[in-house]
Amino acid sequence: MEEYRRIADRVETAVREGRLRPGDRLPPQRVFARRHGIANSTAIRVYGELARRGLVVGEVGRGTFVRAAPPLPGPALAEATGAAPVDLQLNYPVAEGQSELMARALAALARPDVLAEAVSGPAAATGTPEGREAAAAVLARPGWAPDPERVLFAGNGRQAIAAALSALVPPGGRLGVEALTYPLVKAVAERLGIRLVPLALDAEGVRPEALAAAHRAAPLAAVYLQPTLHNPLSATAGEGRRAELAELLRSLDLTAVEDTTWAFLVPDAPAPLAAHAPERVILVDSLSKRLAPGLTVGYLVVPGRLRAAVADALRSGAWTAGGLALAAATRWAGDGTVAEAAAAKRAEAEARHALVLRRLDGFALRTSPYAYYCWWELPAPWRAETFTAAAADRAGVAVTPGSAFAVGPGTAPDAVRVGLASPPREVLDGALARLAALAAERG
Repeated sequence: MEEYRRIADRVETAVREGRLRPGDRLPPQRVFARRHGIANSTAIRVYGELARRGLVVGEVGRGTFVRAAPPLPGPALAEATGAAPVDLQLNYPVAEGQSELMARALAALARPDVLAEAVSGPAAATGTPEGREAAAAVLARPGWAPDPERVLFAGNGRQAIAAALSALVPPGGRLGVEALTYPLVKAVAERLGIRLVPLALDAEGVRPEALAAAHRAAPLAAVYLQPTLHNPLSATAGEGRRAELAELLRSLDLTAVEDTTWAFLVPDAPAPLAAHAPERVILVDSLSKRLAPGLTVGYLVVPGRLRAAVADALRSGAWTAGGLALAAATRWAGDGTVAEAAAAKRAEAEARHALVLRRLDGFALRTSPYAYYCWWELPAPWRAETFTAAAADRAGVAVTPGSAFAVGPGTAPDAVRVGLASPPREVLDGALARLAALAAERG
């Protein structure tokens, strides 16, 4: 076995046995090398191996810190015990009785002739006329309804985002994004060879002057935005901000990808950015949050000039929807299942928000009564990675550090996102109480 792996094994043993605890800082690599009588290059490989194993995390300008180990194997929906952590990273809301609601439409698909057609293969990017009409009805908001002929389908919301970005931004191209953005966009951009450009935020989301300045510095190929219930900050842009952004897109000759995945939770949300600049916005959405992630479809509302390019990206990326999922989604939209489940999830979000306000009272939070997540700016001297590790190890709760959302090195805030959707309400309440007690220890 190579020397760096043997040394990494010894460090891992120290972590497992508790001699190195979550949040402990490892010495600088040159000091580590001197203590172990190894070359600096070997120490670099040791630290790289420890990071690969998920045992440590590096913070730019701060050092390398021990993480909780091992990482969570998957979502935990039962009460927290030493063997069953509560996962507040996963964030798919579940409404009571939603499975029974969904089963009604699936029962109709059990007819052999209907099922045979639904499972015959993937659907076309354009779906079916019935599917487009149903999608347009789901996506419609007060003051805006999409043209069904502009609707395309993906397997899920993530694939819809990937297809839109693939169609708009060439490899090596620049994509403007919120300085804190949906982590999947970072992963998609890396896979597609897209360079992300962080855009400064305020209480309503992206600041128009930041977008204009970034484009002047070097042209952007497109911009990705979350104007309603921004993830992770829960910010929602007002009508004035949306109109300003729409005019800016026109003047800069830019196209935006507008992610409205969580917007269904806001009953009085302003019309989407796509309503202000339909020729400049690709709107993406899905059924995963309204219903369930296991059987879902992604929606895209695409300007006519981009329809062929986005449809081609969906086909070439194998991102089109499955026939069964599209058939089920069409029925769920038509029989009221989507609307009923969405209403239940709005009510549940408000109940969970009340738990956050009660348990985390006095801390610096950014959230909304309609959001299934909150952004928690940690009290000093806690750092995001240290708190995340301590929360998993000492409180049995998994949260997401701010670095997962930050764009660019050295910009990670000392904050965490707390997902509120996945555990039962009473389990969430206990988890929030334990997190509050941990934060009060002040590191």
